[in-house]
Amino acid sequence: MFSLDDTDLRILTALQREGRLSNADLSERVNLSPSACHRRVKRLEDEGFIRDYVALVDSRKVGRPTTVFVEITLSGQADELLDAFEREVARIPDVLECHLMAGKFDYLLKVVARDGDDFAQIHRRSLARLPGVAQMQSSFALRTVFKTTALPV
Repeated sequence: MFSLDDTDLRILTALQREGRLSNADLSERVNLSPSACHRRVKRLEDEGFIRDYVALVDSRKVGRPTTVFVEITLSGQADELLDAFEREVARIPDVLECHLMAGKFDYLLKVVARDGDDFAQIHRRSLARLPGVAQMQSSFALRTVFKTTALPV
């Protein structure tokens, strides 16, 4: 593993903001030759600093404007139960994120839905059937004030 220098950080920042930058444009922005820039990006990919390149889709445009945060408490903490829950929750396409938490509840899910009725169906047919669920509390986001996928580097 290598440490990141200022040029690597500039590359990561630029690509997080605009993942479709051509190598020529990226090299210009970070003040490197195209070949040196390409080598650095390849190294960042190979070392796992850059995991993937994705398109960020507008949830409203694809009919999923409702975001719901679901707090889940399990009936126990055995490894087998946690593993089973995590395996099954990963199969639900409406769940965008699942975080194991410290505190009052065990997991926090970020779920997208068409509307309240759609979420009720997701809740009934998927979330309530997850292994070991003892309690669930759902909070509907009224509006997204700020959202980014860019990590501070």
